[in-house]
Amino acid sequence: MGNDADRYRRFLDGDDNGLIEIIDEYHEGMSLYLNSIVNDMNLAEDIMQDTFVKLAIKKPAFKGKCSFKTWLFTIARNCAIDHLRKNQKISDLSLDEQLHISDVTDTEKEFLREEQNVELYKAMKRLNPDYYQVLYLMYFEDLDTSDIAQIMHKAKRQVSDLIFRARKSLKIELERKGFIYEKY
Repeated sequence: MGNDADRYRRFLDGDDNGLIEIIDEYHEGMSLYLNSIVNDMNLAEDIMQDTFVKLAIKKPAFKGKCSFKTWLFTIARNCAIDHLRKNQKISDLSLDEQLHISDVTDTEKEFLREEQNVELYKAMKRLNPDYYQVLYLMYFEDLDTSDIAQIMHKAKRQVSDLIFRARKSLKIELERKGFIYEKY
């Protein structure tokens, strides 16, 4: 993954395979993450594609202030938030109310093959949307607190507090379903 910035640089220099390699690496995880924001897997996949189209057409500069993955997921999150703002179906709902969670789709099940991950994922989806996002980025995308803070546009301390509360809620949810919670 350390060479993703190099792949992007190759793409900027005219090698389309650089972008193709980035898409192959991130399209599934990004779609699942975006689904946590828009609550519609088809829409999440459309926004994921829009994110990569934005990279291909606008060619934003990657300055290396964070990891490439953090930068890319931040762009994707911003695309999703922009989409929600532009296409509010019920204008009285706040953005937080629109970020509700749906059931696991077939695409998600395929991506999360291991039974424990599926159960963990299902339990996480029953949590507050912010808890789900922070845990998803931490457990499934392997991002650290500072990367998550940058993606979610929150202070590092806010993310740490969010992780603490999310883990506590996840523990309660898992125990309610009969699982023994192990701290990661």
